[in-house]
Amino acid sequence: MPLSDWREGDDHADATWGAVWNLEYLMANIAGGEGYDWYYDSPEGETAQNRLPITDGAYDEPWVFRVKDLHSWWGNHHHSRSNGNRALAPTAWQPGSKPIIFTEYGCAALDKGTNQPNKFLDLYSSESALPRASNGGRDDLIQMQYLRAMATYWEDTAHNPRASLYEGRMVDFSRAHVWAWDARPFPEFPGRRDLWSDGASYLRGHWLNGRATNQPLAAVLREICAGAGVTEPESAQAYGLVRGYLVDQVQSARASLQPLLQTFGVDAFDSEGHLNFVLRQPGIDHQLDPADYAVDDLAGHGEITRAPAQETGTTIRLGYLDADGNYEARMAEARHPGEALHSVSGTEVPLVMTQSEAGAATRRWLAETRISRDALRLSLAPSRIDVGAGDRIATADGSTWRVDRVEQASTRRIEATRIEGGIYEPGDHEEMPVALLPFVAPVPVWPLFLDLPLLKGTEVAWQPHIAVAAKPWPGAVALWSELAAGGFGLSRLVTAPSVMGRTETPLLWAPPGRWDHGAPLRLRLSSGVLSAADPVAVLNGANAMAIGDGSAGNWEVLQFAHAELVAPQTWEVSVRLRGQAGTDGITPPTWPAGSTVVLLNGAPGQVDIGPDVRGLARRYRIGVSGRGYDDPNVVEIRTAFDGIGLRPYPVCHLKGRGRPGTDVALSWIRRTRTGGDNWQQPEVPLSEESEAYLLRVLVAGQIVAEHTTTVPRFDYPASSQAADGASAGFRLEVAQLSASFGAGPFRGHAFTV
Repeated sequence: MPLSDWREGDDHADATWGAVWNLEYLMANIAGGEGYDWYYDSPEGETAQNRLPITDGAYDEPWVFRVKDLHSWWGNHHHSRSNGNRALAPTAWQPGSKPIIFTEYGCAALDKGTNQPNKFLDLYSSESALPRASNGGRDDLIQMQYLRAMATYWEDTAHNPRASLYEGRMVDFSRAHVWAWDARPFPEFPGRRDLWSDGASYLRGHWLNGRATNQPLAAVLREICAGAGVTEPESAQAYGLVRGYLVDQVQSARASLQPLLQTFGVDAFDSEGHLNFVLRQPGIDHQLDPADYAVDDLAGHGEITRAPAQETGTTIRLGYLDADGNYEARMAEARHPGEALHSVSGTEVPLVMTQSEAGAATRRWLAETRISRDALRLSLAPSRIDVGAGDRIATADGSTWRVDRVEQASTRRIEATRIEGGIYEPGDHEEMPVALLPFVAPVPVWPLFLDLPLLKGTEVAWQPHIAVAAKPWPGAVALWSELAAGGFGLSRLVTAPSVMGRTETPLLWAPPGRWDHGAPLRLRLSSGVLSAADPVAVLNGANAMAIGDGSAGNWEVLQFAHAELVAPQTWEVSVRLRGQAGTDGITPPTWPAGSTVVLLNGAPGQVDIGPDVRGLARRYRIGVSGRGYDDPNVVEIRTAFDGIGLRPYPVCHLKGRGRPGTDVALSWIRRTRTGGDNWQQPEVPLSEESEAYLLRVLVAGQIVAEHTTTVPRFDYPASSQAADGASAGFRLEVAQLSASFGAGPFRGHAFTV
C-alpha cells in the first residue's frame, strides 16, 4: 500500500510536506491518501495527479473500497455485494474477533519507493519495475523512513486500538514480517558475486541485511546535542541516513556536529531560542519584491558581492570509510570539467558511507563553492518577521538565496548566500557494485631471503631480497626485523607474491656465457606461472631465475628461453644461460632435485638494512601484516647477509705457462660488477676501490701459501715453489679482492709434472 505520491519539483499535490522522507507525511498516508481518500482512474489521471475521491453513494460504506481502511474492515460487519446489491445479512465475520497480521510488508531502497512499496528492480525477475515517478536511484533512507513510519503508527493505540474479544490490538504488529531478511550473511551477500549472482539487485532491493543498524541523521544530531546539554533541538527536517560515525576524542559538540552537517548538507540555525537543523533542499520559502525592502544605508536596494575565483577550489576530495568494502579508508573526488588541478580542498570525515554517497557529497560541495561566491545583503521592514535564518528567498531577478543571518534593529538586515535548488535534487548516481575479497585463512607464508648480486645495477649492493609465497595470498605480508633494544620493528611490506617452487629433476653444471641445451629442468611452483621469451629478450635480462639450497647467500642466477607446462603447476624450462651476474663462481657440479627456485620478476624486493649489519646474524619474522609479529603463524628466520652485491666476480680466461720446478706464470682477465655491458669502452670499469688479487697455492688440496698482486698476472719462480714445497705439482687459484667484501670466488689452474 502506497505511503506517498511524491513527484519531482515543488508544484505537485504533496509538495507542502517538504520532502518524501517526512515521517509525518508517510504516517498520514497509512490511513489516508491513495487507497483511502482517493484513487487514480487512469494513467493520464495519475500523471496529472487527478485524484478522485473514494465514495459509496449507494450504501454509505466507502471503507468497502478503501484498501487501507483496516480499522473499518476490522470493526464493522461485512455484507456481501452481488451485482452492486448489498446483502441484508452480514457474513460470519464478528467485528474485532481476531487480529490483523502483516505477513509481509516492506519497501525497496529505491528513489520514491514509498509511492509503490511493492515495486523493485531485479534483473532476474519478470516483475522488475520502478515505483511511480522514481528516477531509479538507490535510497536507503526512504526504506528506513517507511519502516519507521509503519512501526510508529501501528504502535500508537490511537491508531491501533486494543481488542475487546481477545488479548491484543487490532494489528498484531509483534508478528508483522518485514520483507526481506536474507539468510545469507552480510557483507558476503551481496559482496561475493562469485557465490551469488543476484548481488547486484541488493543495491535497490528490499533487503534489510546491512541496513537494519542504520540510524536517522536527526537522531544522531539529537544525541550529540543532548550530550552537550542542548535539549529538544528541532531536527525532524534533517533528513539523512548514518551508517556509522566515530567520535574518538573529547571534543565540543560543534566539532562533533560539523562533519555531519557538512557531509549531509544540513544547516543549523537558532530560531526563537531553539536550535534548528534543516536539510538543504530545492524550493523557496519567500518571494521578495523590491517593495519589501526597507530604506536605510542600502537605499532600498540589495547589495551583492562576489568572492574572487581564487578562493574557490577546482577540486574537492573527501576521505571516508567505505560501507561496502570492509570499512576500508577511501577517497572521493570531484573536479570541474576541463580545469587543471590548481586548487584542491580536501577533508576527511569519520563517516561510513557508500561510494555513491561520498561522490554525491563531493559534487554538491564543488557546485556550492562556485554558487556560494555570491553574497546578498538587504534590509526588510520589521513587519517581515516571517523571514528568518535558514529560509530560502527569491529575489525579483529570479535568484535564490539562503538566509544565513538576520540582524534585528530598526530594520531586519538580511545576509544571505546564493543557492541553486537543482544541486540538492536526489540524483540517479552510478552505484558501484559491492565487491568483497573472499576470506583468507591466516596460514603461514613461505619466505625466502636471497642475497643476490647486482642484476640491474640500480639495487643497493649490500641489501638482500625477500621473496614470499602463500596460497591463498593474504593480501600483504610484513617483514619484522629484530631491534637492538628488544622486540621487532617493521622493515617492509610485501604486497605481491613471488613465483617460487622446487625442482623435480637435477640440474647439472654447464659453462657460463653460452646457451645450455641440456635436459629440461622440471620444477613445480607453489603458485604463479612461467612464460617463454625470445632469446634476444633473454640476452637483455628477461626470465631471470635464482636456484639455490634455500639459504640466504647460496644462489645461482640463470635465465631461460623456453618454458612448457607439463602438469598442473609443473613446468620444464630449457635453453638456459647459466651462472649469470658472476654466480658461475659458486655453481656446484649439480643442483639436486628439491632445490629451490625463485623467479626474479620484480616481486622479490630488497630489505632496508644498513651496511653495518653485514655478517651479523639477526632474527626476522615474516607473517600477515594485520596480525602482528607475535601471531602464531609468523615464520621466524635467523640469518646473516654478506652483501653479495659487493662481491667481485670471478676472473676469467685463466692461462698458465710452465711446469712445476721451473718458473711458471698465471694470467687472467678481470670482470666487473657494474657497467660492463658497454661494448664501446676499451676495458670494463673497475668496480672496486683499487685493483688487487689474492692468489693461493694448493698442494694436495691444502693451502701452503698466499700471495697478492695488483695486476692480472702472477709469476711463480722455481725458488718460491721449492720454498712452498710445491715443486712436485700444485694448483694456483686467484680471486679479485674488494675492500668492502674481501675475496670473490676463486678460479684455479693446475700445474702438473
